[in-house]
Amino acid sequence: MSPERHIKISVGFAGGQVLAARVSTDALEGFRTALGGADRWFDLAIEDGSVRIDLTQVAYVRVDSDEARVGFGA
Repeated sequence: MSPERHIKISVGFAGGQVLAARVSTDALEGFRTALGGADRWFDLAIEDGSVRIDLTQVAYVRVDSDEARVGFGA
């Protein structure tokens, strides 16, 4: 069994803070679903633990692409 793949995300909050983390694809999908729900709090499983997020304060979620880049400006 191969190790679970993690994706780098950045979560921006209303006050300007940004949380950078690595999450599994399942955790990211659960987080995206929770953002459209009625609950206020969500426990996001990250690579090295978990973080409790107030969903009412989330301004954006940035997901980094998996593209491999070589060199400058590639």
